[in-house]
Amino acid sequence: MTNTFPPPGYIPIESAVAGIEVYKPAPAEAGQHQAVVDFTCPQCGATTAYSVADGGLKCSHCGYYEAAKAAVVGKAAQQFEFTVETMEKAAEAEDRGWGEARQEMECQNCGARTAISVGALTQSCPFCGSNKVIQREAPQDVLRPRHLIPFRVDASACQNLASQWLGSSWMTPSALRRLASIKAFVPVYLPYWTFHAVTQADWKAEVGHTVTERHYNISKKEWTTRTKTVWRWESGRAQVRIDDLLVEGTAKLSALLLGKIANFDLRGLSPYEPKFLAGMHARAYDVPLEAAWETGREQMRERTRRACRDQASTSQIRNFSMNLDFSDETWRYILLPVYVAAYTYENKLFQVFLNGQTGAIAGQRPVDWAKVWLAIAALGSPGLLVGLIGLLTVVFGGMGVVIAGLGFILLAVGIGFAIWIYVQASRMDDA
Repeated sequence: MTNTFPPPGYIPIESAVAGIEVYKPAPAEAGQHQAVVDFTCPQCGATTAYSVADGGLKCSHCGYYEAAKAAVVGKAAQQFEFTVETMEKAAEAEDRGWGEARQEMECQNCGARTAISVGALTQSCPFCGSNKVIQREAPQDVLRPRHLIPFRVDASACQNLASQWLGSSWMTPSALRRLASIKAFVPVYLPYWTFHAVTQADWKAEVGHTVTERHYNISKKEWTTRTKTVWRWESGRAQVRIDDLLVEGTAKLSALLLGKIANFDLRGLSPYEPKFLAGMHARAYDVPLEAAWETGREQMRERTRRACRDQASTSQIRNFSMNLDFSDETWRYILLPVYVAAYTYENKLFQVFLNGQTGAIAGQRPVDWAKVWLAIAALGSPGLLVGLIGLLTVVFGGMGVVIAGLGFILLAVGIGFAIWIYVQASRMDDA
């Protein structure tokens, strides 16, 4: 029997030691990926696309319809442990790629990379609206999502939802609600990681208790009271079960905006089928599993810390410490439905995200600062006016001190509301 070296499927790599040959497994070739599928109409040969309203593939040319075969599995969707075996299995060639031939569109303005259907006529970036895009064959070297939530909100409903949202704040320009260009909502499947774990922590801290003491003053022949904080050591153990913690699989989009529409119901998860992506955009993850898990662990650690502090007998805590353990750690890679729109108002770009399952909407809106400053002035004017009247009354006698005090109280309240309005207005166009 003759042994061959290197074994089949291995290739040479650079060796750090002279005279020693080193080999590694050859990378998976494109042909090793699971066969890709092409969505063309079996009746007329035209390109088909997934129809949100009909829940399946539909040909816009002849009306042919084919229902998606995937059933809803919800929270019973398969999860993977953090073991060498599962990680190696996830890295296998047949578990990579989209399962269909796709083009990758890269925006030269914002850098966003989106996978689109072959033959799609898209010429602009859904995230910034730029026409400076290039297209090439989409790589098939990332993990294949195992589950997704199909779009439930039809594209035709996005315009009404956006119109209501744009006009829901008095701080926005009056003409904003009539903005026509925001109609161009693009359905995009965004990558997410979900994590499950049970955390257990032993904690200890000094907890402050406010006590009141009474003392009798002999010289004054009267009782006096004083309060002080008494610190006592407390300890305990907290266990928190964290299920389906969502972590964004992309760092290229606003985490603030995505967080505002992250009310996904994971009971709607279905097994991944390339048909769901027909005619739609999709993004592969740029945040790998290990980095996402670190982010998830930090969030779990904070939840557990709050659970520990809630066990303390008062909210006054110092010298807090805890020993934290994780168990039953599992993960999933999924796609979630989001509509994206980019619009321009007075030469400034704004983004809007809409949850394709629940209809929740968040985004950037321009602020009519003339309205805001008028509101701030209106809030401060009554207190300022009453205060001035009080000061004049002091000069000429009467209840001036009381009136001036009331005026300054009104002014303080008005300033408080004015600051709140200013902060809210500043956040409207910030992401």
